[in-house]
Amino acid sequence: MENDPLDDLGAEYADHTDDLEGRLAESDWLAPPLDEIDRVTEVAGMMAVFAAERFAHVDALRLQALAEVGRYGGAIAPVVERSVRLELAAALRVTESAAGQLMAVAESLVHRYPAALTSLSRARMTERHAEVLATMLNEVDEVVRDELVPRAVELAETLAVGAFRRSLRRLIDLATAASLAERQRAALGKRRVIVEPAADGMAWVHAFLPAVEAFALHSRITAIGKTLTAHPDEERTLDQARADVFGDLLIDGDTAALPQSRGIRATVAVTVPALALLHPDDRSRHAAGLAPAVVEGVGPIPLERAGELCGGAEGWMRVLTHPETGMVLSVGRDQYRPPPALRRLVRWRSETCMAPGCGIPASGREIDHTQAWEHGGETTVTNLAPLCKGHHTVKHHGGWSVRQPTDGGGAVEWRSPSGRRYLVQPTRPTPAFRPSPTAPYAGDAPF
Repeated sequence: MENDPLDDLGAEYADHTDDLEGRLAESDWLAPPLDEIDRVTEVAGMMAVFAAERFAHVDALRLQALAEVGRYGGAIAPVVERSVRLELAAALRVTESAAGQLMAVAESLVHRYPAALTSLSRARMTERHAEVLATMLNEVDEVVRDELVPRAVELAETLAVGAFRRSLRRLIDLATAASLAERQRAALGKRRVIVEPAADGMAWVHAFLPAVEAFALHSRITAIGKTLTAHPDEERTLDQARADVFGDLLIDGDTAALPQSRGIRATVAVTVPALALLHPDDRSRHAAGLAPAVVEGVGPIPLERAGELCGGAEGWMRVLTHPETGMVLSVGRDQYRPPPALRRLVRWRSETCMAPGCGIPASGREIDHTQAWEHGGETTVTNLAPLCKGHHTVKHHGGWSVRQPTDGGGAVEWRSPSGRRYLVQPTRPTPAFRPSPTAPYAGDAPF
């Protein structure tokens, strides 16, 4: 007879609590007084433990129903599960869709990802982390999925939900990169444009097309929209201007009606490991252990497509990365504003705003001096990070202090007004270069 997952969870949590209490009893350590942040996080931990129990109970309900098919008139399994879903939705006062999602996640955590369920039961990850982990890993082939689970749990225990979702997506993309070209060719056949009517004489236009083109399209209409809204007499918001530009370009077919937009083209960063260009296809590159080509904000793309984009097409920023080192630029105290190449590198390295948990893309964000220029900060890759406008304001006026740890590769440590520290890691850490002690000009080099 299989162990009841509820008994396992309860025993593990009791052991964890007893061990902690025993160690505290043997020491002279006194807990510091709790503040409101401590109380909030304590309640959040309790919610995670209860969420783990709920998932276990939900799956136990499903298994019980399947074992007692007589109560359901001998119906087949899908009908029984649909019946359970209906009753669960009624009992919890949620939609059947929400109840179905709850059942699917519960089944996945109990039977496929017990390590994640254990982590949740010990409040090492949140319920949302567990849901993201189960949903995203369920899309992957079983063999690959089993290899990714330990790393996925580790990421869920250390990253905010948004950063975890992005990191897990990169992990999955890397593991499945060998078949990327074939999968994208199949997906390409499904491209289409549809119109969805909305209220008040409005409608949505949905375009399903390659992500590279989609992001390039959005990049261009955003750039044009920003040009238009910069005019002092312009009253439209950026979203409104973007929608108008989208319609004008498609209906008129040119930018004649938008004189301010002439010459504006999309800019998208494509990162290609240099050695990957020596391999003929994605499978051979994957077999050699090389990372896939990546479009900023999109993810991996087939190597053939990357070769086209890196072949000199106007509007694309080419970044060829060394397999072991990378590149570091600095202009020290010679100038405040980072040169274009340094701004591109800082945004490429971080990909998103470097505030805790923020997922706003780095493209177009403000490049902030971590140590303020007026306080001696240098314009160097080790003192620059992209911040969205809101977090830039919080950094300077919200009581936080921020620094980049030595050899952190672009990591940013935020210290809150309550004294807590939060370390934000960049997407692509840059290496720290130091001159050799015997180098003739070592003393002149910043790294």
